[in-house]
Amino acid sequence: MKRTAPLSAAVAVSLAASLLFTSGTASASQGHDGSRTDRDLYGTKAPYIPQGSPGDYQRAPKGYVPVFTENVARHGSRAMTDSADGDAVLALVRTAQDQGRLTNLSARLGPQVQSLLDAASALGYGGLSARGAQEHRQTALRMEQRLPSLFARIAARHEPVVVETSGVPRAVASADAFTAALVAGDPALADLVEPPVTDKNLLYFHKQPQNADYQAYVKSDPQLAEVLARIDGDPRTAEAAHRVVARLFRADFTAALSTEQQISFARSLYQLYSAAPDLSVEAPTVDLTPFLDRRDARWFAYLDDAEEFYQKGPAFSGRTITYKMADVLLDDLLAQAEAKAAGTRDNGAVLRFTHAEEIEPLAALMGLPASTAPAEPDRPYTYGNNPWRGAEVSPMAANIQWDLFANTPAKDRPATYLVRMLYNEKETAFKWSCKPVAKHSYFYELDELKRCLTRS
Repeated sequence: MKRTAPLSAAVAVSLAASLLFTSGTASASQGHDGSRTDRDLYGTKAPYIPQGSPGDYQRAPKGYVPVFTENVARHGSRAMTDSADGDAVLALVRTAQDQGRLTNLSARLGPQVQSLLDAASALGYGGLSARGAQEHRQTALRMEQRLPSLFARIAARHEPVVVETSGVPRAVASADAFTAALVAGDPALADLVEPPVTDKNLLYFHKQPQNADYQAYVKSDPQLAEVLARIDGDPRTAEAAHRVVARLFRADFTAALSTEQQISFARSLYQLYSAAPDLSVEAPTVDLTPFLDRRDARWFAYLDDAEEFYQKGPAFSGRTITYKMADVLLDDLLAQAEAKAAGTRDNGAVLRFTHAEEIEPLAALMGLPASTAPAEPDRPYTYGNNPWRGAEVSPMAANIQWDLFANTPAKDRPATYLVRMLYNEKETAFKWSCKPVAKHSYFYELDELKRCLTRS
């Protein structure tokens, strides 16, 4: 019993902190901090919210106990990777100001954007934000809360906790936040958490030489270029951009801007709008929701989601270029679980920290919810014909977790092993070709997963 006391205290602190990180300064109906309301408006920049709750998890079949856990997690909320969008927005605002063409609304925009840029610059562009670190701390503590007997076992048997990252600073910082929380929740793990190691082939595979075909696809595939141009060229893009500009500037100034200039400005503003919640600690007074109507934010979120869908998600029916490279990560998930079951490795946990470019292909490869439907070449992806949403598939700190359970061996049989998967902390079925141990169960025999997930 004494082992649970530090964990409970840590979880209580985490839950209290979570109220600060999800309430922000907006009301629940506004949701400008990236809370559940209107999450789709933020696309893959949506801050993390766990999708499962303790009372919802199934009990393991009788006789089975957890013996190993592993995950793949995206880095947490971060600063923008550069100042380009902020600089573009400020440049047009300053031009309008010099000409006396600001409205009362746009006069407030410049200071807000400058505050956001100052916060990102002080943190370091692309760096993990305080909110991002807290997302991973809370996720780690909930992992311990779900699996107290596993972490007691890890400590008692001195089993290593392996940590792997892409080597990118925000992924490394995410790993550090996660493992520090594990140790805070259970100090007995302190000497068992190994220093993070970099594995780019596993956790940054989209940039590696062996995936040059994928890189060529993103850069110059004619089918990809045609469909994205078709989506971007929808008249609703220009209409939404015009509404954005017309709300912010006087009519004669708006009329002098070309359609391309209006679209460029509106899309840059949306990028800032979607990034602001990730910096809610560093820039607590920034609220860009007054400058972008919900329907316009939704349209620009769709444009971003379309790009993600075709570049990293299910993409085109009949093509696997966007996700076949995630085989290496799925193979490693299986290999680590098999090694634990076979007794060839004594790891208690394997924790991996990566990026959306790896999470989205893995979700498509595994057939996870909202990632199973590619688009037909003559029927482009839309919110109306496809469930794929960046905020659900790969928000900040998105994670896929496998828990391995074993029963006690008997004289006439060896131990058998079951796997349960959590996707953003919600129990999730494996793809349809994988058969669970019972109808409606989330537990699968490890041998069954080897059969249905292993490449032929």
